[in-house]
Amino acid sequence: MQTDVPSSPGEPLRQAMRRWASGVAVVTSRFGDASHGMTVNSFGSISLDPPLVTVTMNNDTRTYALVDRSGIFGVTILNRFQQPLAELFAGRAAEGKDRMAGLETFTLVTGAPLLAGGAAFVDCRVVHRYAMPHSTLFVAEVLAARPAGGPLPPLVYFNRAFTGLEE
Repeated sequence: MQTDVPSSPGEPLRQAMRRWASGVAVVTSRFGDASHGMTVNSFGSISLDPPLVTVTMNNDTRTYALVDRSGIFGVTILNRFQQPLAELFAGRAAEGKDRMAGLETFTLVTGAPLLAGGAAFVDCRVVHRYAMPHSTLFVAEVLAARPAGGPLPPLVYFNRAFTGLEE
């Protein structure tokens, strides 16, 4: 008789969280001439007064290194039709490829690049870091936030797949 033994202590949580639908965003940062970004679903608002958000990043990513050094990041909340961007920034492109190459970006306050066409944009300055063994939770003050010009349905991540909301 075979028993289901988790491959890691976090595996039961991973399995449970696959049942949690979340929005999809790309977190970007810049330090000097270097910029990079990564797809996340670990982004959330924690306070409106003061305006604060959180994001968690694996400590061995290039985006983490830029955020850690610069203390800034931008968040582009992706719309339903931006799944190719979610996949690109999730690393499903050739390793070493400049993920930002050829994309239209803009900035608000901090200089962190934001991706044109998103459903909404948030520009942040890190105010707290909470280190964990393999990742870091960043708490950031929102310096600027704005929705896109028109109502765009969000891209959603559920059970290891991208989907969208029905209009």
